[in-house]
Amino acid sequence: MAQDIFEKIKKNRGPLGQYSKGVHGYFTFPKLEGQIGNKMIFRGKECLVWSVNNYLGLANHPEIRKVDAEASEKWGLAYPMGSRMMTGQTSEHEALEAEISDFMGKEDTILLNFGYQGMVSAIDSLVDRNDVIVYDSESHACILDGMRLHAGKRFVFQHNDMESFDKQMDRASKIVEKTGGGILVITEGVFGMAGDQGKLKEIVDFRKSGKYDFRLFVDDAHGFGTIGETGRGAGEAQGVHDEIDILFGTFAKSMASIGAFICAEEHIVEYFRYNMRSQVFAKSLPMPLVVGARKRLELLRTQPEHKENLWKIASALQDGLKKAGFDIGETNSAVTPVFLKGTLAEATNLTFDLRENYSIFCSIVIYPVVPKDVIMLRLIPTAVHTLEDVQYTIDTFLKVKEKLDAGEYKSDEMAAVEVDKKK
Repeated sequence: MAQDIFEKIKKNRGPLGQYSKGVHGYFTFPKLEGQIGNKMIFRGKECLVWSVNNYLGLANHPEIRKVDAEASEKWGLAYPMGSRMMTGQTSEHEALEAEISDFMGKEDTILLNFGYQGMVSAIDSLVDRNDVIVYDSESHACILDGMRLHAGKRFVFQHNDMESFDKQMDRASKIVEKTGGGILVITEGVFGMAGDQGKLKEIVDFRKSGKYDFRLFVDDAHGFGTIGETGRGAGEAQGVHDEIDILFGTFAKSMASIGAFICAEEHIVEYFRYNMRSQVFAKSLPMPLVVGARKRLELLRTQPEHKENLWKIASALQDGLKKAGFDIGETNSAVTPVFLKGTLAEATNLTFDLRENYSIFCSIVIYPVVPKDVIMLRLIPTAVHTLEDVQYTIDTFLKVKEKLDAGEYKSDEMAAVEVDKKK
């Protein structure tokens, strides 16, 4: 007898969904309200927020708010209707692509409606059953989902481990010798959880040595606009920007908006335009988002003080945490993880204490993203945070760590939170 699908999911809610009744609306799907900034409203109370990817502080920049409002007034959110291939092409879309290409120093650019769907579709369109993908073990979910559509082989190398990379590339090379396909290496410029940069230079060195022949696809969502001398990202920071064959960036981080892009040689971008199903069959990016992105890119290029302010805060936060004895891993980006030891229950109790008693809102990351009995508090510094915010956070973290070490957060159950789901 066939199993009822709905009965099946009642019994298996998934690795995160199994906790939904106890955490929904607080630890998951929380509501941050008010204007985007260093302080926002959580459950009716102002909190210092370290969980919003507003790296350069552009979300509420007056020039950007003005352009966003004017574009919405002029165009509305509907225009242009249809996919770009059919009826959604405009001069503004073309201008934004040209400006990104110029800034990034790449031949051409294609806009993407969303970064996640764009990455999935790019991988799907680029490789066939004869090709092999070699990717970093900590690649973002959008990369993993893109590879699930790949009919050929895929090999994972241990995170930033070049010995493991070498081994997997050797395996991939032997396969493509038989299939006649190619190798696509996928990694990230900045890994969004732990904040360490991908070893782009080391990967490029393998190709320069002649040992392996491959193309390099880099997801630099967190690096674009935040690192590198001009803000081009991790490739620029590591001196290998020109060696990246396909470069992905998003508007959802440093540019505080919606949308994404891929830069590459002109013939590659042209191929994407006609073969990326997520763009061929999806509505064009609405005009206010395109016009707003052009303004954001202009400020990113002409007002370096935003990146300078970001790094003033990020450096103070990371240096202060290390001096206070905290483990912040191997981050060499603005992303700032704080690693602690504790159970799931301790993690939720500690986070509850931070939010309710110290008015600090930061993201909590637990198993399976990090190993069991590891608590990762993930902080995203921005250009609109202050040095006072940094010092208060470090002082508070010292207090909660003392409580954690003393066993004050121990419990048999996760913190129980009453959430009014109507709010």
